[in-house]
Amino acid sequence: MRLLWGFLQQLVAAVALVLLSPVILGVALWIRIADGPGVLFAQDRAGLRGKPFKMLKFRSMVHNSVALSAQLGIDDPFGLVENDPRITRCGRFLRRTSLDELPQLLNVLAGQMLLVGPRPDVLPQVANYSAEDARRLEVKPGITGWAQVNGRDDIDWPQRFILDRWYVDNWSPLLDLRIIARTFTDLHRGEPPVHVDTLNIDRSRPADTVPLTVPTPREPERAQDAQRAA
Repeated sequence: MRLLWGFLQQLVAAVALVLLSPVILGVALWIRIADGPGVLFAQDRAGLRGKPFKMLKFRSMVHNSVALSAQLGIDDPFGLVENDPRITRCGRFLRRTSLDELPQLLNVLAGQMLLVGPRPDVLPQVANYSAEDARRLEVKPGITGWAQVNGRDDIDWPQRFILDRWYVDNWSPLLDLRIIARTFTDLHRGEPPVHVDTLNIDRSRPADTVPLTVPTPREPERAQDAQRAA
């Protein structure tokens, strides 16, 4: 079932690339004119069972965004801050409309991603996963997912892990179709407010600098919330 469903999603991605080619070319030309060379952004992300792959996006940040985060005093180089100066002139619109994700249709076509699944995480953060966190790697990552339609960037990482585990345990083609439908419904809602998540910041610090008491989410209650949302 999963293999057939994955093949169908590759077919849909191929058709979407053809149909959306004018939009894709238009966005690429806009980025080139407005923000200079470097239309695409490729970054190592964790795929199925943690296997690295190059995830593609339209560039929405300056080229040296990770290095610049240290100069700006941003603790999480992969996160966002309010009025983030690393986002380019056209990047805010692309991120708000999710047009920056269109190149990931190529990742789906290549079999590295699916249309629906947990969002692929960056490798430095995956290296700090617990065994429970790593359960989100049991399926291929997706362009959209259960966590995205239940809060997107406005929820913290502990809750994302819970939602992604719920998705892995309750996966079905019908659930994927529901997520796709909710993704299109949510597109008009605009960009969520910036949510600074401390989990990855704390995990990246040396062990002797991390606070001894770290609050943990009440998983049973959050799991019940996810089931009610379903």
